[in-house]
Order: sequence, then structure tokens, then C-alpha cells
Amino acid sequence: MKKFLAKRVLSVIPVLFVVSIIIFSLVHLVPGDPASAMLGDMATEADVAALRTRMGLDRSLPEQYVVWIANIFRGDLGSSVVSNETAATMIISHIQPTVSLALYSLIIAAVMAVPLGMIAARYKSSAVDHGVTVLSLAGISLPSFLLGLFLMLVFAVKLRWFPVSGFKELKDGFIPHIRSLTLPAVALGFMNAALMMRMTRASMLEVLNSDYIKMAKAKGVRDFVILAKHALKNTLVTLITVFGQSIVAALSGAAVVESLFAVPGLGQLMVNSIGRRDYYVIQAIVLLIAIFNVLINMLIDILYGVVDPRVRVN
Repeated sequence: MKKFLAKRVLSVIPVLFVVSIIIFSLVHLVPGDPASAMLGDMATEADVAALRTRMGLDRSLPEQYVVWIANIFRGDLGSSVVSNETAATMIISHIQPTVSLALYSLIIAAVMAVPLGMIAARYKSSAVDHGVTVLSLAGISLPSFLLGLFLMLVFAVKLRWFPVSGFKELKDGFIPHIRSLTLPAVALGFMNAALMMRMTRASMLEVLNSDYIKMAKAKGVRDFVILAKHALKNTLVTLITVFGQSIVAALSGAAVVESLFAVPGLGQLMVNSIGRRDYYVIQAIVLLIAIFNVLINMLIDILYGVVDPRVRVN
């Protein structure tokens, strides 16, 4: 097991190296001079030159990359050119709404998807199965912002069950906090729920057709016990993969939903930073999401080894 863990941890290093190069290149792939783009057309040459020196753009690309990586290892992600705040400070001040929204959307997705996927597999080709299939196709096809607008119109404007937009912190009370996040969480989690439904159904169908399940049915084991105790356990590998990717999708896909519902999270910070061309903040957010993505995939590989020991031999 220790060898398996060491192998998975070491495999992350080259991935992070490639990711850092790609993220670093973002600034230099932008057409024109980044300093001129940040300051606008009214900036003087002296202002542009000063900003280039401040950002280190007057150095060679390899030297800039080494300096950037060295600063990251020291905990320095750069500073905003617009507000002069450090990128780390801005991320910390915006990360809590995004984490709350992502977790809430994942809970909604899991509670909705896993039972429906199991029921659809149990009653294959029935009306319930067709209904779950249609629902999952709708979730995959429907953009989160369009669903968000529909939810806002029906449940906020018409029924007034939830606020139209805005965000209440947890310190303002658990119920106001949950109410402010419910509509954006449903809009964000519905697509993940649709994917979980399809994967749960497909994996469950494969397990239900196995010999040991047929043997359990022949012995008179109840359907609920077969589904919950035997079949679900053997679909965990698939569910772990889908759930892990859903975490990353929820974090990286929150930008549009947060902007729509005025949730002051990382997604909204990213959109605002792109509009201001605040490259250091953009780089810091993308780097954080990329690292989180790599770590989640590493954790999934480790969980494979726990759930299915056969994986450890690879």
C-alpha cells in the first residue's frame, strides 16, 4: 500500500509542472503587451514601462517563470494591479462562498442522482426508467445559467420562496445562508446530478446482471437489500470517479452561476478580474483550481486502492 501511495504522489509532480507552465503562458499568449492592456489606451509610455518593470516583463521568459515559481513557493501569488491587494488575500476573502456553494450543489446532486439512478436500474425499461433518462438528458443539455434564470423567475420572482440574488454568510444564520445558496446550488448541481444519474444507472445495471446478484435473488434476498448492500457497494468505484470530477466541475463552473446570483465567490472574482485584465489574480485563481483538480484526481486513485485492492497491483 505504501508503494502504491508513493507512486501516486510522485506522479503528481510532473503534472503540476506542466500545469504551471500552461498557466504562466496565459499572460504571454494575450495579443499585445500585457502592461498596455492593463493600463488602457490612455496610459503613457512611462507608465507602461514602469508597470512592465514592476511585473518583471522586461526579463526573459525563463527568468520570469523561475521568479514566479519561486514566489509561489514562498506563498506569494502576486498582487492585484487594480487594488494592490495580494492575490492570496483576495482569494481567501472570496473562497468561502464558493466552497459553500460547491458543497451544497454536490449534496443536492448526490441526494437526487444516486437513488434515482438505482431505481432506474431496478425498473429498467419502465416509465420510471424513461423518466430518469429524460431528466438526465435535460440536465446535461441545459446550461446552468439558463436553469438559473428559470429558477430565479419561478421561485424568487413569482413565488418569493428564495431571494433573487445576494449572499448571506454563515455567521448571519444557517437558514438565511442556505436560502441564499439554494437556487444557485440547484442550478450548479443539476448538471452534475444528471451525469451521476446516468453513471449510477449504467454501473448498477452491470452489477445487477452479475451471477452473485442472481444467486441472491434466488435465495429470496429482498430487492432493497440487494440494491443498498450488494449492488451499491460494487458501483463505488464509478461513483467515486463521478463525484470527484463533480467537485472540480462545481468549483470551476461556478463563475457564471455566481455572477448570475451575485454570489461573491471565486467565480465572480475571476469574471471581474478578466474584465479588469488583472492577470496576477487570474493566474492565482486558475492555479488554485488546477492544483485542486490534480489533488482530487490523486485522491480518487488512492480511494480506488482502498475500495478495490486489485488496483494496487498496477
